[in-house]
Amino acid sequence: MALVTVTDSARDYLAELINKQDVEGMGVRIFVTQPGTKHAETCLAYCPPNEVVPTDEQLDLGKFPLYLDQNSVPFLEEAYVDYAKDQMGGQLTIKAPNAKVPNIDEDAPLPDRVNYILASEINPGLASHGGDVQLVEIVDESVAVLRFGGGCQGCSAVSLTLKQGVESTLKERVPEISAVRDVTDHSYKENAYYQ
Repeated sequence: MALVTVTDSARDYLAELINKQDVEGMGVRIFVTQPGTKHAETCLAYCPPNEVVPTDEQLDLGKFPLYLDQNSVPFLEEAYVDYAKDQMGGQLTIKAPNAKVPNIDEDAPLPDRVNYILASEINPGLASHGGDVQLVEIVDESVAVLRFGGGCQGCSAVSLTLKQGVESTLKERVPEISAVRDVTDHSYKENAYYQ
């Protein structure tokens, strides 16, 4: 069963919205569109009884049922739904740290563990500069071959990012990695964050 946390304030807010729909047995469905990709988005939708899918996992939240889309379950691990009141009414927040790549365990294949660290820890930081890094392959059983994109391609600071950021993080989090190699064509500088 996926671990999805729905705070009391979010439950109250969603229950209020459901009551306004005036449909007996209405619930909420949570799912991830384009799961496992950098375009993944976590969504909530009304789920009337006639739209419940037999393979959905169901959580009873007291005031309404929460349905978890079966294909989204691995990507909803550690998802968190909260509602915070503010001057404009309020803000419903959904955080699903594993939507772009499912949480994996230490027995997963080496490329999966490297991709998980890239997606969950390294790329969110590079995104602030419009960049990203992808695993091309693992060579010599312990060398991660990487390709930078976006604002990192052609960036004058990429060697610093590679050694002090990416390589040190990967070696710390995935001890089997002994080194990283960059195969990016950095002569293309049109989108580079630092020229």
